[in-house]
Amino acid sequence: MDSLLQSSQIVLVSLFLIAVSSLFFLGLLSRRRRRLPYPPGPKGLPLVGSMHMMDQLTHRGLAKLAKQYGGLFHMRMGYLHMVTVSSAEVARQVLQVQDNIFSNRPANIAIRYLTYDRADMAFAHYGPFWRQMRKLCVMKLFSRKRAESWETVRDEVDSMVKTVEANIGKPVNLGEIIFYCDHEYHLQSSFRG
Repeated sequence: MDSLLQSSQIVLVSLFLIAVSSLFFLGLLSRRRRRLPYPPGPKGLPLVGSMHMMDQLTHRGLAKLAKQYGGLFHMRMGYLHMVTVSSAEVARQVLQVQDNIFSNRPANIAIRYLTYDRADMAFAHYGPFWRQMRKLCVMKLFSRKRAESWETVRDEVDSMVKTVEANIGKPVNLGEIIFYCDHEYHLQSSFRG
């Protein structure tokens, strides 16, 4: 019995020492990494970052942080570093004056795989390829003719919204209404002359 207790204590002590030494070496490695010059912001917790500072309504939590840190501040959400813009002047600088620098979207491995290494308009880097894709979309997808072809869909969605509006304060079966709207759309598109 004593030997079993003693061996379990040895295992616990060795696990504790391994955990402490791992944390120590991880701390050394993180100090050696080059830190990017982020704007000032709240100090985050190790795993969750600044998520605990967010209110239930995110815009209110960001407004509180903007009052404390100004129109441009850095926060961590989990392992992601984010720079938040919350004043009109800084937003104008980011979106109009320096737009070429901030126009590219980050993409993880899944996005790169699904879009064939950013070969689409949503995640492509700003440049000649993106401009060509945008021109194609404007000419083919967002043209007046294409918008007019969706008129029946807009009419059906409008009738669905009116049905829901007519039943304000009463329980509404949205699944049934959406099914009916979809059914009507398919009937109209199939037998439209």
